[in-house]
Formats: sequence, C-alpha cells, structure tokens
Amino acid sequence: MYKSFSMELAGRTLTVDVGRVAKQANGAAFIHYGDTTVLSTATASEKPREGIDFFPLSVEYEEKMYSVGKIPGGFNKREGKASENAILTSRVIDRPMRPLFPKDYRNDVTLNNLVMSVDPLCSPELTAMLGSAIATAISDIPFDGPTATTQVGLIDGEFIINPTAEQQMISDLALTVASTKEKVIMIEAGANEIKEDKMIEAIYMAHEVNQSIIEFTEKIVAECGKEKHSYTSCAVPQELFDAMYEIVTPEEMETAVFTDEKQVREENIRQIKEKLAEALKENEEWLELLDEAVYQYQKKTVRKMILKDRKRPDGRDIKEIRPLAAEIDIIPRVHGSAMFTRGQTQICTVTTLAPLSESQKIDGLNVLKTSKRYMHHYNFPSYSVGETKPSRGPGRREIGHGALAERALVPVLPSEEEFPYAIRTVSETFESNGSTSQASICASSMSLMSAGVPIKKPVAGISAGLVTGETDDDYIVLTDIQGLEDFFGDMDFKVAGTRDGITAIQMDIKIHGLTRPIVEEAISRTREARMYILDEIMDKAISAPRDHVGELAPKIVQIQIDPDKIGEVVGQRGKTISEIIERTDTKIDITDDGSVSVCGVDKESIDQAVEMIEIITTDYEQGQIFKGKVVSIKEFGAFIEFAPGKEGMVHISKICRERINHVEDVLTLGDEVTVICMGKDKMGRFSFSIKDVPKDQR
Repeated sequence: MYKSFSMELAGRTLTVDVGRVAKQANGAAFIHYGDTTVLSTATASEKPREGIDFFPLSVEYEEKMYSVGKIPGGFNKREGKASENAILTSRVIDRPMRPLFPKDYRNDVTLNNLVMSVDPLCSPELTAMLGSAIATAISDIPFDGPTATTQVGLIDGEFIINPTAEQQMISDLALTVASTKEKVIMIEAGANEIKEDKMIEAIYMAHEVNQSIIEFTEKIVAECGKEKHSYTSCAVPQELFDAMYEIVTPEEMETAVFTDEKQVREENIRQIKEKLAEALKENEEWLELLDEAVYQYQKKTVRKMILKDRKRPDGRDIKEIRPLAAEIDIIPRVHGSAMFTRGQTQICTVTTLAPLSESQKIDGLNVLKTSKRYMHHYNFPSYSVGETKPSRGPGRREIGHGALAERALVPVLPSEEEFPYAIRTVSETFESNGSTSQASICASSMSLMSAGVPIKKPVAGISAGLVTGETDDDYIVLTDIQGLEDFFGDMDFKVAGTRDGITAIQMDIKIHGLTRPIVEEAISRTREARMYILDEIMDKAISAPRDHVGELAPKIVQIQIDPDKIGEVVGQRGKTISEIIERTDTKIDITDDGSVSVCGVDKESIDQAVEMIEIITTDYEQGQIFKGKVVSIKEFGAFIEFAPGKEGMVHISKICRERINHVEDVLTLGDEVTVICMGKDKMGRFSFSIKDVPKDQR
C-alpha cells in the first residue's frame, strides 16, 4: 500500500513515498528533499554467495544528466561510468551502513540510488544517504539501523545545517556526519583550518539533527517495515576454535603476531596455517573454514594484547608513532617531488605545474562547479604489499584516498591570482602497512613546496585506531595504526591539518558507533601526532615553499589587455595567436575579461610573446619604434611585419637618406629592420620610416 511521510528538515520539506514505485525491491524509498528526487532501493539475494569470507555489499549512486536538464557529452550521448563524485558518494553511503549488517551475513546486498532531479537548495548526495538508510530499514534485510546523515557548513562563523549548493561554495566547512540512535558512526570533513573544539561542536550538532531524522524513520518502519528475513549464518563453529586452541596455543599465536616486520608476521601465520591444516586434514568441512578461523584467532589475540595488556604487535607504546623520514627532490626533471616514510608505509609524490587551461573539466550534476585547478591522484600498486596482480586502473579505494588528500590540501593552496597554474600531484605508494592516505598528504605538502607552489602552510595527516571491550568505557585509542591494527581494530580515524587547524577528516569504523569521549580523544591524539610530524620531520626536509618554480617547470606571465582588442590578438580563424605561439614556443590563454596568460619554459620566449601581444594591442602613436621583418616588396616601398598579423609600409623615399631607384637595392625579403611610426597614410595603413629612426636606437 502506498504511503507518504513528511518532515521539515533545515527549513525544507523531506518527503518519503513507500509502496509507490519499485515494489519488487526488498525495500524502496522514493524520496524528495525540496525538488531533489532520488529513488533509493535495497535488494538482497536469497542465498549467501559461496566461497567468500566477507559481506558482499554494493552501493551505487547514479547521476542522471536529465536531473539537471543536460544531455551527456561525447559521442554516445548517454551516461557512462560513474563520475568521481558518484564514487565518493557511494563510499560515504557505504561506510556508516556496512557495520550494521550482521557479521556472519554473506548474501549479496545492493543499495542503489537513482538521482532523478536536482534542486540546488537540496543536496542530492545527502538525499541519497537518507534514502539508502530508510530503504534498508523498511526492507526485510537484516540491519541494525536506522541511521541518519546530516551535512554542516560554516559561513561567517555560523553553522549551516544542510547548506545549499551556493552556500557550499563559500563555506569554511564541508562536514558530513552519520549517526545511529545512540552514537556517531561516520564522519567526513573538509575544512579551512577549523579548530578541534569547533569541529567537535559541529559533529555533535549534526548528531543532534540526526536524532530527529531517526525518529522520523522509525515512524515509517513502524507503519511500512517488513519483518527481517532469516539467513544462513556463515560463522565459524566454536568446535573448530576449541580444536585450534589445542593445536596452537594462545601464547604461540601471540608470539607469531608480535613483530614489527609485516613479512615476518605473515610467514609466522603461514606456518601456523600449515600446522593446523595438517592436524585437521581429516575434516574437510573445517579445512574450508580454516582461513577465516585463523583470521579471527589472530584478531582475538591482537585485541586482547592491546586492550588487556596494553601491548601493541610491534612493541610500540599506545601513543608512539613509527619511525619517520622525509626527503625532497628525489626524482630528477619533474617539477617537484618528495618522499615520506612512516614505518613500512612509504609514499612518493610528484608535482606537475601547467597553465590554467589544463584544469580538469567536471561534467556532473553540480552546475556551479565545472572545473578544478588542483588534482591529487593516488596509486596503490600490488607490489606495495608484496602481492602480484595486474594493474587495471584506479579502483574506488584509490579514488577515495586521492580525494581525501586533495580535500586536505585545497585550503592551503594559493589563489589563481597569486599563482596562475593548474596543479597535479600524484602519490605513488612504494610500500604500505597502514594509513597510506595520510602519508600521501605529508608527501604532497612537501612536494608542492619543493615545486615552488606558495602554499600558505604545510599540511600533515595521521590516523588513530581503536580497540573496544564489552562496555562503552572499556577502550584504547591507538596513535598511528599499522595494517594489522586496522584489520583487527574497530576504527580508522584519519585527520589532516596545519598547525592552526583541521583541513580534512575521514572516519571508518567496524562497530555500532563511537561515544563522544572516543571522538574527542581521537581528534586530540591526532593533533599531537600532527604537530610532531610537522615540527620534527617535515620542517627539517623543507620548511617553506621555494620562492621560484623549477628550471624545467613552465613559467607564466599574466598581462591585462583591452577586451575589445582580443579579436586582434586572436586574428582571423586564430591565425595571429597561432603564429605567436609557433614563433615563441609558448602557450597562450585569453579570458573574456582580457586577462592573458603566457606560459613557457624559457623566459626570453615568454617576454617575446608578451611584447608581440602588447604591440598588437597598443594604440599606435607617431614616434613609436618597432623591430620588424620585410615580408613584401613593391615598386613603391616595402611592407614590414612588426607583430604577427600587423604590418606597416615604408615608402621607398623613407628607406634611405640617399635617393634609391629600387627597393631591392637596399632591402630583401626576410631582412630584420628597425622602423619608426610616422602615423597612418591616406588608406589607413601604418606608415613607417627607416631613415628617421634615431641613430642610438637603430
């Protein structure tokens, strides 16, 4: 039966229609926020997928161009692969919901969000986040929800709940917070150096708003919710664990995992698996579950060591950061490079500078943002973790990590007026054992400074982990988690920022939310670590941006011309500007307001191009002196090209002080000459003289 539910959310109406469309899905919410419309569905397979040891959840966010009244570009004229924004939105939907499905559930689940119309006042991304949570909550899929999500902006010191597209463009904060009824379960933020206490205030303001949405969702579930279906549990039987404890004692497992060398630990676990497989070879059913059972045995051992014994696998103190190293200029000929190492995590970032015309064009649903000048790309090859597999391009994880680092660095970049370049940083993961995204922020910050990009302040990032016990008060926050602590722990809380505040946050957890004391301690702990990295490591490699770009980097000179003269610089069918570019080996960009950027590696060539443009756009006066080339010879004189597309004539009587009978007696095609402007002749052409040029300027 079709039912409709509405509530007021941040001054706009949120409406959820249930039973109106997509009735064959396990759960469907046709959701409207203002005029933004999203169809959110949740579907699950009838049986678990065989042969897997993880929960197969897929989240899709489909951007339809008709939602903003546009036809897709390109030859195909239909939507293709997911945009970067769609991938990042899918990840934000996934992160707070994944922990709330049963740990032993192996049925395929797909959450699909179809964006059908976009109201600039109401975020389609937020609408999809709410829609997925409601669709899953009312479905028969096992789920320990509901959840709710709120966005927070900050303009002129005031918090804005669910900011509009225009407000997002000028906001100092882009915060997204997801909550359950009791706790915060996901945080994602980009910020212009927001203080830690201000960030915590914003997080819990969003958490409070989320409670009203959860109450609204519970009413929908009460009226339309389906009974949750039963499922085949894929949990490892306790009998197998009991048998394993007799073959490999907890003390043996602790010895195996207690090392700071990832390869040594993996070899120790491989030997344990061989020992267990040999002892259990008569039980084929148990052998099929052995990998998952050993994983859980390791997890239980590591968590006990940390929580009860305050003992980390690599022997570090709870607050201790792994050994750090930083260096710059390790790659020759590139525009800037830096390498940052933290334990067995190592990132090299290379910076490339280019004219603003090479900024990335964005073809998406955001009509206010159509391009970006700073691009951060992150790569995670298989060799970085000692594995072998072919490269198939960046996956969702790589795109997400690149976007996180980009978000962290954008607040400190110079404006286009201060530094008229498009900027790309590429972070290559050489080695990985925990929090490569934060290492890439450190490496990128140094790489930008080495390239001569005048960033306002250096940025560093670090991650905190968490191990929890049976109660909310029983927990330990870990500074700088390595891979093992990430896999077996409950949280990966990444925070990046300058000495003066936070620029980015991303929080992933595997439990049903965090209490406020945990959030506050994690933010405080990452600040301490960030200060140490900035002061003791990064500053010693490079403390400030270089005052110039590198020898091989492009140099850019900007000048302003009269917008009415743009046509003269461009010339008919672009002939004039093409000739300037060809002669000077530069790249020239002109905007509608008359701003001209001349880009080249060689300063003399840039100066030559600027001089040509200035000559073309100058209102000539009698007495001005130019250098030019003879391009045509007639009986009555010679035509001199003094700039691409600009010519003037020297009458035969103005070539020499002595009388000559033929122009060819003195001039030949291609001669370089200096001329003085005598004004315009009767035909409106520039009239030049060679003989009247002052001696000291010939």
